[in-house]
Amino acid sequence: MLRRMLTSFVAVATFLALGLMPARADEPVPLKIGFLTGYSGPFAIFGQEDDAAIAAYQKEHGDVVAGRKIVLLKRDTTGPNPDVVHRVVQELIARDKVELITGLDYTPNAMAAGMVSNQTHTPVLIVNAATTRILDRAPYMVRFGFTTSQVAVPYGRWAVAHGYKRVFAIYTDYGPGLEAGAAFKKSFTEAGGTLVGEVKPPLRSPDYSAYVQRAKDANPQAIFIFAPAGEHPQAFLKAYTDSGLKDAGVKILATGDLTDELQFDALGDATLGMYTVFHYSEAHDSALNRLFVKDFYSFAPPHVRPDFGGVCTYDVMNAVYKLVAAQHGHIDPDKTIAFLKGIKFESPRGPIAIDQDRDIVQNVYIRQVRKVDGKLQNVEIDTIPNVDRHGDQVKTN
Repeated sequence: MLRRMLTSFVAVATFLALGLMPARADEPVPLKIGFLTGYSGPFAIFGQEDDAAIAAYQKEHGDVVAGRKIVLLKRDTTGPNPDVVHRVVQELIARDKVELITGLDYTPNAMAAGMVSNQTHTPVLIVNAATTRILDRAPYMVRFGFTTSQVAVPYGRWAVAHGYKRVFAIYTDYGPGLEAGAAFKKSFTEAGGTLVGEVKPPLRSPDYSAYVQRAKDANPQAIFIFAPAGEHPQAFLKAYTDSGLKDAGVKILATGDLTDELQFDALGDATLGMYTVFHYSEAHDSALNRLFVKDFYSFAPPHVRPDFGGVCTYDVMNAVYKLVAAQHGHIDPDKTIAFLKGIKFESPRGPIAIDQDRDIVQNVYIRQVRKVDGKLQNVEIDTIPNVDRHGDQVKTN
């Protein structure tokens, strides 16, 4: 008898040591969520930022919702690489049995995830992919980031209202850039402005000197520029400074990608005085944003600051927790999408809502780069409330 008891004890101990003991029947299955962003090479900083935002949210709200532990399966997009994303999303759904997909950093990646989502009816919550048409043929996708039209359209109107009536446009030759250029041009000219010229630099490794020279030759009051975060802002600012346009008083009217907080250390004081338009600033003045920033820094590496990607990741986590609680821990794809249509809550960026088209409605801010306590910041100087994906203001209840 003693021998049998000892044998049973050894067997149980062995199973425990190997992690082979079966889960209790009444123990909830963890909720697996696939999270895709850049984690390698020049894109690694995006993963570091997103990880800090997730950790900040879970510090404040825990990691269990409706009895289910939230488990994030993080995967590297390797940059704008739709083939990689298509394969990884398939694996996450078929092999790893995730119930939601989120993250996503570039338009091509989001569209690749949408193709899989259409087949499997897996909800996808987009953090940052800004081309408006992404959602048109992806009924199980919801956007929590922004669209380029959402920021560019009101910016054109604002520019004219503030005396900038002769503008030269520079926008990168890929989906979001082309959309930003077209949206700004339409709203700017309809408001009474004159576009004195436009150029489209390539997405890969641009040299901006020739483009800035063309702008100089057109004698504008300001340059509107859309360029993705990364190497573009530094290249543009160097060409702009070298051309003498800054000394001549020609202003920069940029989208917020150009003065992304993650790049301030590299860009330096050349950004001072620039006007930008975006949906978030680290300097946003609210109690919730101060809490987010404080908790973010407690997890982020020293060189990483909270920017638009981090705040959208934080908001996606909030939406996930709300929809899981509303469904008592059971994720039904159609009920999830129905629940998210019309959801609204306070974000560190201000009030946000998802409309019936599954897209974000939020405030858009005009900012100016200033030094605050010795630190470069995008200081909000004007607010355009409740802007939809097309750049129009809408009423919210």
